[in-house]
Amino acid sequence: MHTLTADPNTVVLAGDLLDWATLKTNQIGTLIRLAVGVMVLAAVAMAYWKTKSWVATLVAFLLGALVLWGIANLPSLQTKVGSEIEDTASVAPQVPGPGGDDDVTALL
Repeated sequence: MHTLTADPNTVVLAGDLLDWATLKTNQIGTLIRLAVGVMVLAAVAMAYWKTKSWVATLVAFLLGALVLWGIANLPSLQTKVGSEIEDTASVAPQVPGPGGDDDVTALL
C-alpha cells in the first residue's frame, strides 16, 4: 500500500484525505469571502474618491452589501432557484396551432 508520508509505518486513509479536502474547500471559501469583502470596501472608497458624492457612495455600499449577502446565502439561493425551475416545468400547456386537419378542410 502506498503512503503519502515519510514514515513507512503510517498509512493515510481515504477519510483523512476527505477531511483534508473539506478543510481546504472551507478555507478557500473563506478566502473568497474575504477577497470579495476587500473588493467591496475598495469599490466604496473609489466611488467616494471619484465622485465626492455621498449618494454614489451609499449606492456603492448597498450594491456591495447585496453582493456580500448573495455570496453568504449562496446555498439557500441555489435551492430556491432549483425548486422554482422544477415547480414551473412540470406540465406544458397544449395549445392548438395551425396546420391541423381542421384547417385543411376549412381552406377547401
